[in-house]
Amino acid sequence: MLVRVLIIYILLTTVAYAFHENTFAVFELKEELQIRMMNLWELLQQLEYVDPRQRGIVYEEINHIREEIQRIIDELIQHDRSQHP
Repeated sequence: MLVRVLIIYILLTTVAYAFHENTFAVFELKEELQIRMMNLWELLQQLEYVDPRQRGIVYEEINHIREEIQRIIDELIQHDRSQHP
């Protein structure tokens, strides 16, 4: 049992290292992108039942999320270009 745990630990450590120096940064950005996409989806769902007086606030939040998503995509492209010139 202990041998299995050690082998798995070594394997996971090796896989986590990967071949790119920005691997963890890219992973974090992708995770952040997924979170923002879910937030955007929730905001779009809110439009179905939000009070007309608050609709403007939801639109502002949607635009803010769109800007964040674009920023994350730009950073991911920048990381990719730095790894694959």
